Amino acid sequence: MSTIYDVIRRPLITEKSNYQAGMLRQYVFEVADTATRTLVKDAIERLFDVKVVRVNIMNTPAKRSRRRNRRLLVREPGIKKAIVTLAEGQTLEIFEGVK
Repeated sequence: MSTIYDVIRRPLITEKSNYQAGMLRQYVFEVADTATRTLVKDAIERLFDVKVVRVNIMNTPAKRSRRRNRRLLVREPGIKKAIVTLAEGQTLEIFEGVK
């Protein structure tokens, strides 16, 4: 990894991740395939100026889905996700939404 901007690709916003952000202080990000827990922790702490308590990383498998018509099968690649738990009382502004 050359910079911290290469480690984190994008935040993942779903119903489950919204619940985790609101109740459990956990935020979900898509990360690079070569990212480790320490790289993700350092990147989040530097980018958002927060204290990270724990980082869980998981590899999601590739999926086959049908797009456009019923006959065409498309293979979507698998991604690597990181669930980041923040310290008590800290939040990330990008997940807060409209206030």
